[in-house]
Amino acid sequence: MAQQAPPPTFDTKATQAFMVEASTGTILLAKNADQPISPASLAKLMTLDVIFDALKRGEITLDTEYPVSENAWRTGGAPSRTSTMFAALKSRVRVGDLIQGIAVQQANDSCIVLAEGISISEKEFARRMTARAREIGMPRAVFTNSTGLPDADDPNGGGKISTRELVTLAQDLQQNYPDFYKYLSQPDFTWNKIFQRNRNPLLPLNIGVDGLGLGFADGEGYSIVASIQRDGKRLFLALGGLKTDKERTEESRRVLEWGLSNFKSQRLFADGEVIGNASVYGGAQSTVGLLAKMPVDIYVANDNPDRLSARIVYRWPLTAPVAAGYEAGTLRVFSGARLLRELPLYTKDPVAQGTLSRRAFDALMELTETLLFSWLWDTPTPT
Repeated sequence: MAQQAPPPTFDTKATQAFMVEASTGTILLAKNADQPISPASLAKLMTLDVIFDALKRGEITLDTEYPVSENAWRTGGAPSRTSTMFAALKSRVRVGDLIQGIAVQQANDSCIVLAEGISISEKEFARRMTARAREIGMPRAVFTNSTGLPDADDPNGGGKISTRELVTLAQDLQQNYPDFYKYLSQPDFTWNKIFQRNRNPLLPLNIGVDGLGLGFADGEGYSIVASIQRDGKRLFLALGGLKTDKERTEESRRVLEWGLSNFKSQRLFADGEVIGNASVYGGAQSTVGLLAKMPVDIYVANDNPDRLSARIVYRWPLTAPVAAGYEAGTLRVFSGARLLRELPLYTKDPVAQGTLSRRAFDALMELTETLLFSWLWDTPTPT
């Protein structure tokens, strides 16, 4: 797989980093992007994703009420001395208010009340969080609770996630739940006569940031997930391993500004354009055209010194019959050795099964080519 490293002209103080441009999916920055880190309070974004999914499917409503258990009150409420919305013990709180408590204040009691209300326990809700992560394309993320607080009883210590997966999560929240995503840019929240400001330091800068959240873990430092929209562009960014709260704010702003000002959009393939061909075994035709289901654009550096290239990856050969619109492979776009974008490719036309003589010929060709490739692979290199 291609090395996914940032352009040599730019680096970040973060230990882990990942940033993409929304409309094209182009990777702008990748530094230790798959290295597992503690989600810390960023786990609350996964809690919100589960809650938003439950709202969308009608499992709950914004007016559904859940009780504040002693566990929620002690672990995440006023006695905890952590981020809280100060929900009173044994009171009942609306889902809509609990969501605002998380989105604005990153309230731990809000998370636990929701987790216990929707599932039989917070541990069960954490399993639901991990399952939901797999559904939206986060292959390795693990959650052990709804808050991201240290979990001494779990070997994962509160879960693991990567900056690449955090960006995937941010994209899912923004793209699939537009009616609920707005809570993440809400500047303040007054509940039960308590006024609280949004903890995201990028929001009051008025640079176009509209979410998402912050984290901190002992031994790992400060982290952030942010999205910015300005001048028709939207970027998603996740940074980890920053040394101070101040450095987190300054560095995330610097990286976002760099992403907005140093790139331009470039079209590689038009909508419906055949990008390449795939071999078909036993078909009425020996190949079939492959195309994307959208124009293929990239977001490339204004002074990009590297040659752009594209590769088609598929399991050779396809076996007839093949339906039109079958997801047959993947297009990977590179700038030099750096992977910029990856998207699925689909068959343009159907390919019917070929005649008996055609299938016999293809079988012979496949056997010959397999034997040849095997011979080339197994033959030792002369010394």
